[in-house]
Amino acid sequence: MPATPLIQRILVPHDFGETAEHALHYALELAEKVGASVTVMHAYEYPVLNYPEGPAITAELVRQVHDAASAALEGIVVRSKRPAVSVTGVLRQGSTWSEILAAAGEAKADLIVIGTHGRRGLSRALLGSVAEKVVRASPCPVLTVHGPAGER
Repeated sequence: MPATPLIQRILVPHDFGETAEHALHYALELAEKVGASVTVMHAYEYPVLNYPEGPAITAELVRQVHDAASAALEGIVVRSKRPAVSVTGVLRQGSTWSEILAAAGEAKADLIVIGTHGRRGLSRALLGSVAEKVVRASPCPVLTVHGPAGER
């Protein structure tokens, strides 16, 4: 019989929404029970504003997006601190699902705990599913956590 895997490092992608909060709460409870650390990460992309002359992304816009994401992530990390759990934050820029996988590799995550809206049908086809892409491509186990019933 194979040994039970040891969970020492949990990665929790966070998009600043309620579903991600549910996943974070679950990960923190699990981390307390198994003695793991938690890395909360957020990935953002710059909005592309298309004009006839080409996309317009200014240095000011880049700074504002980064600063807002950084402040929001830091707030989550501070609020999530617990005596028995080390909580850190990682901010990344790029495609959400690929940045989650890259952050999991860099953090040597043993588990990814990710929120999912549980969409089906056309809404899932139109919006895509970050959680599904992570589940399919992750080198480590992924635990999906549904948000509140009203969000599904």
